[in-house]
Amino acid sequence: MFKHIVMWNLRADSPAQKQQATQLLKHKFESLRGQIPGLLHMEVGIDSSRVDYACDVVLYSEFDSQASLDGYATHPAHLRVREELGDLRIARHQVDYAAD
Repeated sequence: MFKHIVMWNLRADSPAQKQQATQLLKHKFESLRGQIPGLLHMEVGIDSSRVDYACDVVLYSEFDSQASLDGYATHPAHLRVREELGDLRIARHQVDYAAD
């Protein structure tokens, strides 16, 4: 199994805009369920800590193989979501790893 974790900070001028942006990102990524071959599990979490060093949103996903994870990166549905979110994201952090 391969795990793919991505964390983002989002662009917003107010708490209401931040809430709207996080919900949009969550909805867009959750819409990928059932569309990506080899995607076993996906969850999107919104930070509740509100500490200054926390990211706004995290994506946790599991894939059945490295090939499936690689395919996700270039899958048309994933590319569409990335394009739709455009410059909403101001910072991005990622970790991919094989799980025992």
